[in-house]
Amino acid sequence: MSRQVQGYFYLALAMLTVGSTVIASKIIASELPPFTATALRFAVALPVFFLLMRVIGTRLPKLSSHDRLILVIQAGAGSVGYTTLLISGLSLTSAADAGVLIGTLPVVSAAVSILLLRERPGRALLLAVALASAGVFSIAFKPEATGGSLAGNLLIFLAVICEGLFILLNKRLAADIPPLAQSTLMTGIGFVVSIVPAIFEAPLVHGFSASAAAAVVYYALVPTVGGFLLWYAGAERVSGTEAALFTALAPVSAVMLAFVILGEPVGFNQIAGIACVLAAVSGLAFAGNHRKFIEGK
Repeated sequence: MSRQVQGYFYLALAMLTVGSTVIASKIIASELPPFTATALRFAVALPVFFLLMRVIGTRLPKLSSHDRLILVIQAGAGSVGYTTLLISGLSLTSAADAGVLIGTLPVVSAAVSILLLRERPGRALLLAVALASAGVFSIAFKPEATGGSLAGNLLIFLAVICEGLFILLNKRLAADIPPLAQSTLMTGIGFVVSIVPAIFEAPLVHGFSASAAAAVVYYALVPTVGGFLLWYAGAERVSGTEAALFTALAPVSAVMLAFVILGEPVGFNQIAGIACVLAAVSGLAFAGNHRKFIEGK
């Protein structure tokens, strides 16, 4: 197996774990409050990240006050905000609808850059935004027919915006932080941010089942830690454009897992939504690849 094919395999597995977060969050949402589940997720993942740093020899860098502030905001938006909104949304809507919505992340991230960084959008980006919007509207239209909810879908989309802000803020960091160190910092800060509101949710008053506990542990170890390792193992073997294309697998895996594991119906709206989102992400990646080719000539 060539190095490039190995990269494709690792990236595909990484995106499969990302899609599975929707399923885990759906199970968690039925029994655990969002901040409690988020704090538990980070509490389980943090020791593993520290162990990996020790094994690999990665150290936490010295950071300026500016970078510390950026990291806190990143953790609040991308780690805590994303997870709590995802779990809250999935208590109201279907996992299949949520899977389509999280697939819009690359396009939403690009749109956030336009709005906040005043970047000029190209035609490819505008087309990608239009296609992604069509995908979103395809599931927002009469969502109750497939077990969805307009309020739940809105919460999921707000979670995607939070993750888009996370990616945007990453460009504002002055220090070059190793990926493993940054993931460890995000997990640690996310735990501190989420633990205070989690206390007020009184999670132990009603208790929760073994399936919800297992879903939290799965979310912490497989998508959070395992997904990180798989993504960077794959990304170092292929080009950035090739890696970006694999993000389109996340919504497909989420919808298929919702059908296989949760038994949710997959209707025309979800299929149309996936098609639009896949076209948007693929078009955006290919446009970037073409632009780099032209600039390199």
